Amino acid sequence: MSSPEDEKALIERAKEDKEAFGQLYELYVDRIYNYVYYRTGNAADAEDLTAKIFVRAMKHIPRYQDQGVPFSAWLYRIAHNLVANWHRDHSRRQIVALDDITHWHVGEESPEFATQFMEDKASLLSSIRRLPSDRQELLILKFVERLSNAEIGDIMGRSEGAIKSLYHRTLLSLREDLHERNGRSQPAEPAKPSLFKRPFSRRQQE
Repeated sequence: MSSPEDEKALIERAKEDKEAFGQLYELYVDRIYNYVYYRTGNAADAEDLTAKIFVRAMKHIPRYQDQGVPFSAWLYRIAHNLVANWHRDHSRRQIVALDDITHWHVGEESPEFATQFMEDKASLLSSIRRLPSDRQELLILKFVERLSNAEIGDIMGRSEGAIKSLYHRTLLSLREDLHERNGRSQPAEPAKPSLFKRPFSRRQQE
């Protein structure tokens, strides 16, 4: 898609033209599948839910209205609702997929910090899985899907400020959990950069 204006035109056509909707499908299916997979941890279920998400999107796109956030946020909101229903119907505890952490990596500017992250990866995944489901979802949307706080808020039905607050509390909880599990008390002044004071970026996959 060459520009936001081109996408807007495609969305308008997709309200009446299935081929235009097919183009939107091709643009977003991989991102939506990734999100669903990380929320379910099962490829077969992720494929089934992704198909249902786009069926629902095609049904409701005639009523779609631009609310000032990317079209992808509308798709993620549909995905969010269907995945929540799936977990409820199957009485499943929401989880992060086993390989989720491998798609997060720190920048190259700090080798020491990168080493710290690699050493903490297994403990970090364990700590994430103990988080409430909404905090797990927040981390996936931010560190895997690379969405803004405003986009995440639109998906999760919260304000941008509420997402910022939830994000801060989530990182504090993870840091405290890691220190507790490692048998250390949290230092008032860390001697080296904290694991949660540098941004993550998504690993580019071949």
